[in-house]
Amino acid sequence: MLFIALFIKVEGKGPALFKQERPGKNANRFTIYKFRTMLPPNETLSDSQNEAARITELGGVLRKTSLDELPQLFNILKGDMSFIGPRPLLTEYLPLYNSRQLRRHEVLPGLTGLAQVNGRNAITWEEKFEYDVYYVEHLSFLLDLKIFIKTFMNVLKCEGINDKDGKQVRRFEADRESKKTVSQEPF
Repeated sequence: MLFIALFIKVEGKGPALFKQERPGKNANRFTIYKFRTMLPPNETLSDSQNEAARITELGGVLRKTSLDELPQLFNILKGDMSFIGPRPLLTEYLPLYNSRQLRRHEVLPGLTGLAQVNGRNAITWEEKFEYDVYYVEHLSFLLDLKIFIKTFMNVLKCEGINDKDGKQVRRFEADRESKKTVSQEPF
């Protein structure tokens, strides 16, 4: 982690760590830590152009290998997160969730989760939330073990970082009632 932080500092100005407030268990807010992978916003570009253009060369590698997530080990040590659970999303999404989607906050958020091993950013928001709720409803050591093993395999293959078209994931924008449910174990 020290070497990654050093390389980030050498690559450009700014802090090595990115910090942001996220909702955790019971929607209690905490500060999440990640390695910084982007440059500051460029106001001359649109939001979608801005996001892609701001990712640094090293940042792209860190994201592809999921190494940008390593500082979240400190969140786990602090008790804000777990190794396995629904990924902590932006606080601005909280008022957009329907009652079923809010169930994702009944457990600690995780470094990896069921949605990440079943498509990560290549699946829809609706599918992500259904995987999160399935996890909450079927919480077990065996499920965590399966997610852990599949996470390791996915990281080695660098799968699911972007959506199906190779673009960055779009923001969650609407309160949608879930039409799809995950009724059986999703492996």
